[in-house]
Amino acid sequence: MKNKMIKTELKSTRTFSEELKKEIVGLIETGHLTVLQASREYGIRSPQTVYLWLYKYSLNLKKGIRIVMEKDSVDETNLELRKQIKELEAALGRKTLEADLFRTIVDLASEEYKTDLKKNYGDIASNDSKKKK
Repeated sequence: MKNKMIKTELKSTRTFSEELKKEIVGLIETGHLTVLQASREYGIRSPQTVYLWLYKYSLNLKKGIRIVMEKDSVDETNLELRKQIKELEAALGRKTLEADLFRTIVDLASEEYKTDLKKNYGDIASNDSKKKK
């Protein structure tokens, strides 16, 4: 019979401080590292260990909480946002027309009273008033 060589190896145990665990979790939450990158960079044997730290120290991720995004809710949100964009574009159009109207009124009043109202009230003088001088 052959002698079987028994492989005996001492596994080194690595202990991470709570501060370091929190720091790693923070890096993952901010998007600087993925779980796999953190495992490799810090020499953590199993990504599962990192997930355990995430569940323990994360401000956002808690075990047992599931975030569900439904297609209907996303479509509804997009529809509401499109509606809001149309309303804002319409309001911008109204304000632009209103500003043009006020400019026209000031120009007409300047001609009527033969004074440059824009210059008197701090706005840039119109091109028409520069020609009259």
